[in-house]
Formats: sequence, structure tokens, C-alpha cells
Amino acid sequence: MANTKSAIKRNRQTATRTERNRAEKSRMKTVRKKTLAAIESGNKQEAVKASDKLASVLDKAAKRNLIHPNKAANIKSKTAKAIAAIG
Repeated sequence: MANTKSAIKRNRQTATRTERNRAEKSRMKTVRKKTLAAIESGNKQEAVKASDKLASVLDKAAKRNLIHPNKAANIKSKTAKAIAAIG
């Protein structure tokens, strides 16, 4: 348990940030699953829309250091490749 005022404040900040990061990562995973489902369905228009949303979420996560920028680029590349394979 934290003893000093600064350590107590640090614990509060960490808890807040952890909760925020967890929510953002969950959102990222949800959007990714929806994108993959759209790709699996074979509907190219829907898949492109979902991919655009995924790219936006990934870029924001990379900007906030939730994921590495290269990981975001890799995921975007894989989804673009999968969409290109549809049509």
C-alpha cells in the first residue's frame, strides 16, 4: 500500500489509465472482429467500410502508445490484403 501522498496519487492515476486503456483495447478488438466477419461474409463494400473504421481505431491506439505503430500497420496491411482477395 502506498504511504506517501505522491504514491497514493500515482496509484489513482494508474487505475484511471489502466481502465481507459482496457476500454480502448477492447474497442479495438471488437472493431477488428467485425472487420474480419465482414471479410468472411464476402461483402466487399461492407468490408471496406469496416476496414476504414479499423484503420482509424488502430491509428489512434498507436498514437496513444497502446500498441506499437508497426503492429497497427501490420494489421491494416493484412486486412487490406484480405479485402483485395475478395474481388
